[in-house]
Amino acid sequence: MEIIKLSPWNDPVTYALPGFILSILAEAYILIVKRKQKINKKDASASLSLGLGVVFLDLAFKPLFLALGLFLFKFRIFENLAPGSVEEFFNLSWHRAHWYLWVVLFFLDDFTFYWFHRWMHEIRMFWACHVNHHDSQYMHLSTALRQSWTEYFFKYPMWFWLVILGFHPLMIMFMMQLNLIYQYWPHTELIPKLGWFDRIFNSPSNHRVHHGSNLQYLDRNYGGILIIWDRIFGTWEPENEKVRYGITTNINTYNPFKITAHEWINIKNDLKRAPNLRAKFNYLFNSPGWSHDGEDQRAKTLRANMEKKD
Repeated sequence: MEIIKLSPWNDPVTYALPGFILSILAEAYILIVKRKQKINKKDASASLSLGLGVVFLDLAFKPLFLALGLFLFKFRIFENLAPGSVEEFFNLSWHRAHWYLWVVLFFLDDFTFYWFHRWMHEIRMFWACHVNHHDSQYMHLSTALRQSWTEYFFKYPMWFWLVILGFHPLMIMFMMQLNLIYQYWPHTELIPKLGWFDRIFNSPSNHRVHHGSNLQYLDRNYGGILIIWDRIFGTWEPENEKVRYGITTNINTYNPFKITAHEWINIKNDLKRAPNLRAKFNYLFNSPGWSHDGEDQRAKTLRANMEKKD
């Protein structure tokens, strides 16, 4: 029996980190030396600080996901979608014989990420977790590391349906990490539009749109690896006019704790002034921009108003 010599706690992202660091330095060299552009070092440092914090959070949440996932795996619907045990997971022969299950999981994982990412934008409580990835007014590779410290409380449960379906938690976690690694490289302005590639995959052009605060770019292009989900569900937007990065009301701070907490503080203040439980519920679960006593600033409302004027 051929066994993969790996620990269950090994993480593909760990092996990608040197590539992340080298590419960030290479991008900075091109921008500063070749293109004579300035880089906001404070913004880059804030992104790296948030990324470093995620490394430590991973140590707590990934074992928890695995523990809960292995428990739920006992109640799986289908028995033939995954190895029956951790030991069998590390049997390379099993994976060679069942390679097609990895293909199926690839699409299901990317589909799950699309809806997770979309809900992170369309539900305000989730947006409070995710907003720090968007509040940089720059689009560099370091921005990819500007990850959330509070997203973990909602993230992994979104993938439990795949465990119940019958996929092993280690398979799911491995695929999630590969998806995350892929999402690193589209965070740049150095790579132009890529033609047919932009119509199938998440690309720098597609992801620049996702990070734009331009009205037509708000809540668009949620895909992780594939952009086809956005095209299917009507959230795809091509890159046309120049992208303005950041959020609609920029916070102008480089403090990672303030970056993490600012939208939670806004929600707390809105809950205080909400007149009833219905309003409180909407401030938590409606889209960002909803208000009980002001103009509706939700992206879908603003976009609809813009289309009426046109």
